[in-house]
Amino acid sequence: MLYAQDIMTRDVIVVREDTSLQDFARQLQQHRVSAMPVVDGEGHLVGIISATDLVERDQPLHLPTVVSLFDWVLYLESEKKFAEQVRRLTAETVGELCQRQVISCGPLTPVSEVAALMTRNRIHLVPVVEEGRLLGVVARFDIIRTLE
Repeated sequence: MLYAQDIMTRDVIVVREDTSLQDFARQLQQHRVSAMPVVDGEGHLVGIISATDLVERDQPLHLPTVVSLFDWVLYLESEKKFAEQVRRLTAETVGELCQRQVISCGPLTPVSEVAALMTRNRIHLVPVVEEGRLLGVVARFDIIRTLE
């Protein structure tokens, strides 16, 4: 049986929270990757950011529909969702845009479970973490290589 540690990429290209989005975009192109783990100074995983995050950031802002009734203003949509859209739209650093709730696995996670995580969560990259530290990543291509 193969485990995440057997197929993971160990030489991982990472970014830090204070990396500008322009630098992140350049690194995506330079390294020809679509996502990168975000780590702190000690190498602990704090998030993940992808090209999709950059693309979604440039979507037009959807203003929530409101109804005014007497002196009340009633939002017909979530105020939280609108606030999140504004936060993402105005982001300038990786830390302001990255996903903080990361689907990850341990080094001894079977490859079949890593594949299930990817499928179930519609993700293409799973960080391999031990005690909060990033050890490597498993990408879809790493799993496909095991089929050879």
